[in-house]
Amino acid sequence: MTEKRVVVLISGSGSNLQALINAQNTPSLPNARIVRVFSNRKAAFGLTRAAQATPPIPTAYLALQPYLKSHPGKTRDDYDAEVARILLADNPDLIILAGWMHILGDGFLELTDGRKPLNEGEPTRGVVPVINLHPALPGAFDGANAIERAHEAFQKGEITRAGVMVHRVVKDVDRGEPLVVKEVPLEKGDSLEAFEERVHETEHEIIVQGAAKVLAESK
Repeated sequence: MTEKRVVVLISGSGSNLQALINAQNTPSLPNARIVRVFSNRKAAFGLTRAAQATPPIPTAYLALQPYLKSHPGKTRDDYDAEVARILLADNPDLIILAGWMHILGDGFLELTDGRKPLNEGEPTRGVVPVINLHPALPGAFDGANAIERAHEAFQKGEITRAGVMVHRVVKDVDRGEPLVVKEVPLEKGDSLEAFEERVHETEHEIIVQGAAKVLAESK
């Protein structure tokens, strides 16, 4: 059986990346290997986690503003396309956004879903699934600071349920098809820190489950 190739995108500490590193080629994520960790932040600790893995995982880095400065006339869409080209060079079977804090637009999605060829005149490639981890239930708290917003809404009595999901990436932020959804308990008098810790523990479980689900579909 051919080993599945996974690329992970991060922007920060990479705790969800660590969950994936620990799970690769185990019964939780069988026959899968992370072949690249990519960051849009040079100081992201996730890059260190990748370098310290056994064996070390290759990394790459490209940030939006330095890219735009060194490529006058290029746009955010061009940056997104360049990110896609870097990742697709590794021939991944799955791309996972794990704490990736940059919204990817059509420049990225047109290349990963095979609508456009990587380079002019080349044939288009097959679809490479892209999934994202988001700390909210489907349709709730799209975008940034979802954990803080859910905690505040609970304290105000506006919600009674919270959770996390892994979903397919589409152009609309956090609106792709949910693949794994799990509730996280909300408790009266909870500190933000305590709620956040439960959210992160749940994220570490479902990011592995979501990856395994998509890779199993692509057999």
